[in-house]
Parts: sequence; structure tokens; C-alpha cells
Amino acid sequence: MIDRIENWIDETNRVYRSKRRSCSIFEAEFAGFYPYPFLKESYFVVVAEIPKPNFPELREMGLGDLIDMPVSGTTYKDTYYVSEEFANVLRLHFHELVHVVQWGLLGAGSFISRYISEIQQCGYNAAPLEKMAYTLDKHYSTGGSHIDVPGFVQSKI
Repeated sequence: MIDRIENWIDETNRVYRSKRRSCSIFEAEFAGFYPYPFLKESYFVVVAEIPKPNFPELREMGLGDLIDMPVSGTTYKDTYYVSEEFANVLRLHFHELVHVVQWGLLGAGSFISRYISEIQQCGYNAAPLEKMAYTLDKHYSTGGSHIDVPGFVQSKI
């Protein structure tokens, strides 16, 4: 199942490749949180509808609520997708970039496995990878002091 999800992600990222934008455009906004080389190699796509894998096996695993849950963004490897109505919300971009860091540190297979396990065991709101992203995006959006997000995430993973 992990391979099937990763193949779907690779195909989705391939389909949207020409519409990707480098997160380097957030260099000034995220200075002190994300290093420029990381932002340069991270991407986002603004979409009308967030792409999600919708395999019957995922529903059988109890992930139907996650699949059906309305979201304003989601991350697949080095690329995240944001809905048109939230495209200008810096906090959302900051949040999804936390997930880009997590994907990079864990690798695709480990990230997918861990994310699924956390959702199954804890639910979306209490899943540690999500809680980490929400904690960091809140820190940023409330004017918290600069922290090296990739370093912080690495220390907590």
C-alpha cells in the first residue's frame, strides 16, 4: 500500500510540475525560520481542489474521514498544494513547509507509514506530525522568535 501511495504522489507531482512555484518567494517572510536553500528546493501549487489519494484500501484502513476532510493544503514530498482561497495565507505555507521538512527527514516510505499510523492511533488533531506543524505555524503567526525549523523538526522526529 505504501508503494501505491508513493506512486500516486509521484504521478500527482508530475502532473502539476509545470504549475509549481518555488517557495523561495517567501525568503523575506520566513527569514530566520527556513534557510533560503531549503525554500528554493521546496514548491507549492495553487489548486481549485486539493488532490488526495482515494483508494478503497485506505478507507478500509479507517482513513475515510481523513480522505473526506476538507483541507486548505496538503504536502507530498517537496511539493505542497494549497487551495485557491488560502493561497495568500502565510501561516498555511509555513505549516506545509514543516511537512516538507518532515518528508525530507523521514523519507517517503517512512513518512507515509508514520503519518497513517499516527492518524489511525491518535486521530488527525492529535497526530504528532500534525501537532508539530500546528505548533510551529502558531509560533510563527503569533510573532514568535526566529527558530531554525528544519533543525527543530530534526531534533523532535
